Amino acid sequence: GGPAHGEEADGMWAETFNNHPDTKPRGPESVGMDLFFPGAAHVYGIPEHASSLSLRSTRGANAPYREPYRLYTLDVFEYELDEPMALYGAIPFLAAHKRGATTGVLWFNPTEAFVDVWDGAHGAGKHARFMSEAGRVHMYVFPGPTPEDMYRQYLGVIGSQAMPPMFSLGYHQCRWNYKDERDVGRVEANFEDLDFPADVIWLDIEHTDSKKYFTWDRRHFPTPLDMQRSLAAHGRRMVTIVDPHIKRDGGYHVHREATEKGLYVKAHDGADFDGFCWPGQSSYVDFTSPEAREWWSGLFSLDRYEGSTLDLFTWNDMNEPSVFNGPEVSMRKDCKSVSGVEHRYWHNVYGLYQQMATAEGLTRRSPNGDQRPFVLSRSFWAGSQRFGAIWTGDNTAEWGHLRVAAPMILSISVAGLSFAGADVGGFFKNPSAELFTRWYQAGAFQPFFRGHAHHDTKRREPWAFGDPYTQILRSAAVLRYTLLPYWYTTFYLASQAGLPVMRPMWMVFPEDEKLFATDDQWMVGDALLVKPVVNEGERFAHVSFPAGSAPWYSLNTLRAHPVPAEGGVLRVEAPLEEIPVFIRGGSVLPRKMRLRRSAKLMFHDPLTLVVAPDASGSARGLVYLDDEETTRHETHGEFALRELTFAAGRLACGGARGKFEAATEVERVVVLGVAEPPRGVALLSAGGARTELTFVHDAEAAVLTIKKPAVRVAEDWTIALE
Repeated sequence: GGPAHGEEADGMWAETFNNHPDTKPRGPESVGMDLFFPGAAHVYGIPEHASSLSLRSTRGANAPYREPYRLYTLDVFEYELDEPMALYGAIPFLAAHKRGATTGVLWFNPTEAFVDVWDGAHGAGKHARFMSEAGRVHMYVFPGPTPEDMYRQYLGVIGSQAMPPMFSLGYHQCRWNYKDERDVGRVEANFEDLDFPADVIWLDIEHTDSKKYFTWDRRHFPTPLDMQRSLAAHGRRMVTIVDPHIKRDGGYHVHREATEKGLYVKAHDGADFDGFCWPGQSSYVDFTSPEAREWWSGLFSLDRYEGSTLDLFTWNDMNEPSVFNGPEVSMRKDCKSVSGVEHRYWHNVYGLYQQMATAEGLTRRSPNGDQRPFVLSRSFWAGSQRFGAIWTGDNTAEWGHLRVAAPMILSISVAGLSFAGADVGGFFKNPSAELFTRWYQAGAFQPFFRGHAHHDTKRREPWAFGDPYTQILRSAAVLRYTLLPYWYTTFYLASQAGLPVMRPMWMVFPEDEKLFATDDQWMVGDALLVKPVVNEGERFAHVSFPAGSAPWYSLNTLRAHPVPAEGGVLRVEAPLEEIPVFIRGGSVLPRKMRLRRSAKLMFHDPLTLVVAPDASGSARGLVYLDDEETTRHETHGEFALRELTFAAGRLACGGARGKFEAATEVERVVVLGVAEPPRGVALLSAGGARTELTFVHDAEAAVLTIKKPAVRVAEDWTIALE
């Protein structure tokens, strides 16, 4: 509609915040809605906040929080813990759960919002109130009733997690800043010398010419093509930072083009907005404009981004947007888009639109227009999962920040965004060797796995603390890489409107009320339970096992862990070199056990299938395969999804979907919980041929290892224990 007030009302509703004016030409426009979830004891979501998974009450005499949860994307320096304050991302999605019912709601309004949460009378349920500064009342309700149903409904509206390229699930090494090409070379050489797997080395803002993105500081990075090719020779990639603020320099081609084409956000008076950020005086691309996004995508073409290759990917930071001299380090709300819409109406989606345009550019630059992009964004909104990954921003090297990382990532996951992580070791300050080790172990079991640090901190690559820490960290990284086939399969399921990759316990065990508020452990998919150690000096962990879920097997030893039928909280030993991780009985876990430099070099490696039977002796799993780099799995159906089932001593591979001609073989089958060795093991092919297989039985561990069946995953076959 038109303005709420005529010209004679101009200035009537103007406000000032810390000397920053907001003309508010339409006056008060707030909208809101109250909700009630009968019987629900817990509600989740509405990230991003450094708070618990189960949302805390903000109203009532005994409410832990005295302010509502705020949803307004901001660049927050050294954010506080256990606070409902706004952070870098904002997804106005809230999920409520009780036994027998999971419900979700999406408050589809990208203006500044506040969300109150409080208990119903006599514990009768949960109340929530969404309040937005402006915009429309637009709410989706997703009735479930199961978590799987609810996510299928929700992601059917906003879109599923994009399938990441395989390399992006490996380890990322970042710092503000690697100083020059020699520094990058030394870092990569150390990974080589230590046989330490890693996939990506990152460059922060100092790699550019005077903070002008899409450029290189030629004093320190004179041969960027050679640098990237050197990494690519070992299967590794590079990521450079490309922020949304553009240096106002008439000799800078990006600024000149954006100015000439009229693609910048406008100030209240209609001139190009002029704010202050890393380059100094800066203007901001209006990513809400389709024309601006189209132009931005074109900047990533190899002939336009000089010094770039197809092995260079992108990091979108500061896209809340961050304006150093603006209100709350952001943009004035009465700035306007190219089409004349005030910033207040689209503030929270700015980062999403930049990530969208960047991802499109990375895909379009490839010869066939089918390269799978990798883009990391700091800001996000509902649907950002379609374009890449996010992280939890500028955390601190303190135990409290390690503890809050899991609840934050779980809340982001609840909101449908699977590819999320926290800076391992903390961005600010210097972690102790123990803190860094425990954080690295936890990060190895979170979707996005990156070490990063502020330029004022000491160097903290994984070898910085020396042995025994270097070897412990290497073991954690190697463990991550052995599980990449499982991570990749789980991401595929999430991309098909499935449950998120990193799941709260209640999502996998929706009937066990004792787990509904648990946020210090999680599930990766439905097969791995992870409980990191997050307290200084502890060499144990208290793990909550769901009722009726036994048996569980230690990922470290492959032995069955004694868990009573009723479940419960058990103390588990956790020396510094181990993170407690358990395989759920009833699972078949695909792994690759050969150590390589990087994920790319694992492509042709054979699989090891770990069979972890449940109490009935049965197990099931999936393995997903494609080319790991392009979008042909979507556009041409070039993928293979295979079902692995184990029952009555027989492991069968079948249930073909997709048309990817996978040459991947199985080199080993490891069956857990086998107390007595079989008389023999035979491979039965689909054509009826029978081949005797060799095996080894470890009676003490109750583990049966079947050697070299040498069958392709793409074929139908059965392995029988006789």
